[in-house]
Amino acid sequence: MVQTLTNKRGAKSAARSFDVERVRADFPILKEKVHGKPLVYLDNAATTQKPQTVIDAILRYYTSECANVHRGVHVLSERATLDYEGARNKVRRFLNAELDREIIFVRGATEGINLVAASYGRKFVHAGDEILITALEHHSNIVPWQLLCESQAAHLRVVPIDDRGEVMLEEFDRLLGPRTRLVAVAHVSNSLGTVVPLSHIISSAHQIGVPVLVDGAQATAHFPIDVRALDADFYVLSGHKMFGPTGIGVLYGKARLLEQMPPYQGGGDMIRTVSFEKTTYNDLPYRFEAGTPHVEGVIGLGAAVDYLMSVDLGAAAVYEQELLRYGTEALSKVPGLRLIGTASEKAGVLSFILDGIHPHDIGTILDREGIAIRAGHHCAMPVMQRFNVPATARASLALYNTHEDIDALVRGLVRVREVFA
Repeated sequence: MVQTLTNKRGAKSAARSFDVERVRADFPILKEKVHGKPLVYLDNAATTQKPQTVIDAILRYYTSECANVHRGVHVLSERATLDYEGARNKVRRFLNAELDREIIFVRGATEGINLVAASYGRKFVHAGDEILITALEHHSNIVPWQLLCESQAAHLRVVPIDDRGEVMLEEFDRLLGPRTRLVAVAHVSNSLGTVVPLSHIISSAHQIGVPVLVDGAQATAHFPIDVRALDADFYVLSGHKMFGPTGIGVLYGKARLLEQMPPYQGGGDMIRTVSFEKTTYNDLPYRFEAGTPHVEGVIGLGAAVDYLMSVDLGAAAVYEQELLRYGTEALSKVPGLRLIGTASEKAGVLSFILDGIHPHDIGTILDREGIAIRAGHHCAMPVMQRFNVPATARASLALYNTHEDIDALVRGLVRVREVFA
């Protein structure tokens, strides 16, 4: 990924120019102590921490404009609506989408995928058709397609990955065919950190008229996203993975596709007229936003986008790549440690196992050292099966992590080995 942003000399310069201490000062929780030790937060693939500006935006909504949005004629509702729709515009610009109405607010990337499966899938996928995914996917980009295939008598096809955790593109090309109706693929693997070669996948699918959904949950916090340059048909993200609140996310969809899709849920705001004889539906994006929305979540997401756009995300991406390189080298020197996922292009995930020690034990002992990682299958059981492990320990990076965090992790792993010696 670094090579797509700058040359090697420029990469080193950008990494040096990125002021990580200034960024860290924006996140109040990083001043916390755990078990009497400074917090080392390396669980960013599960959720990121929140800058003060996001916390302030949510507090401001509840203290100065708490009201339902749309159709309100009083001042509080007008304020809330302006901020709510303003956040939609911010997300559009962040993703470089063409139109505000292409931005659908959902509960998270999971609901975005389920929306496409339930609406687009049930209209356009029929008996004998195929959905194509990869072996890297999070459960949220597997199970909705299984449910769709069961209901429509369709088939799920899976592109394998190699021993490095890279998608086998020759197999993708072989499996993509006349029965393929949709390709659904992660931008970045949550369990391995692999950056998926979207250019090849999307262009190949489009050559035969197949739309592509991209699960961007693990990408949006790590490098700039341009859905038009990618030519993604659908792109989903989760706010809490990009320094925003939990329970809010976005489905981006090309307007021409969204306009063909029936509503996902029924209720208030998604209708134009209702009678007992017939209901007509609202225009985009409201057709897919039934009921009272997660107003404070949307406003908080807007603040998170403001924060990311205030940071030089290109320089942050280069910095994270250098930190990933440092972490990879440091962990590789720990006796008995095996890295799982060594793709040539990765975003900040370090998954590993330690000989004879269960990942949950690793995580528990590291917690006593103030270090937060994730241990388990990471909602990616097929990935674990591919590498013949029940689980991994996963340290995942964000733009506020430091070389000292990596050093603390290595010292913590030495402590883990001492306990189990």
